[in-house]
Amino acid sequence: MFGGAFDPPHLAHRRLAQTALEQLDLDVLHILPTGQAWHKARTLSPAEHRLAMCQLAFGDLPRTSIDSREILRQGPSYTADTLAELACEYPGATLFVVLGADQLLTFKSWVHWPEVLARAQLAVANRALHIDANAALDQRDEMDLSAVDLPFVRLSMPLENISASAVRLRVEQPAGPDAAFARLVPPGVAGYISDHHLYQDPS
Repeated sequence: MFGGAFDPPHLAHRRLAQTALEQLDLDVLHILPTGQAWHKARTLSPAEHRLAMCQLAFGDLPRTSIDSREILRQGPSYTADTLAELACEYPGATLFVVLGADQLLTFKSWVHWPEVLARAQLAVANRALHIDANAALDQRDEMDLSAVDLPFVRLSMPLENISASAVRLRVEQPAGPDAAFARLVPPGVAGYISDHHLYQDPS
């Protein structure tokens, strides 16, 4: 499973999904836009927009399922609950939670995190310490995971200079993506953001 706010989904999300599919040899990767995000101080964009953008960002990738269960679930979205459902749907399967290094570093703040570890392996892609689309990155810029005392599988992919907050800040005012913004998200997502006038008050 690969969950997140996806507000919006961007090219680093897509490359992480592709990496997980290939390196973990997955039968299926569930893309799960979160519903009520208990850990986000910012109000998320409406669920229908984030779900539609996920369809545009990932829908053409083989062996992916755009999964709306967390959006439809009442109350906060917890990974432990979703994993319990997936374990019932795929009895005996090896389950993975795909995440970035920043999420790994805060993993023990997750609700019922021991249940997550009991049901699934963590598959982690490293992340840059600082996102700066105008600067080149190398391995010296990655987060230090040496002190993490949790088992995880490391996904091998280049560091990405993209974050959802950086994407939102680059949306041209009053509407439509500028050239820099369009390079950070899949074309369908850029068009959707423009058509629906999303992120007009970036945060």
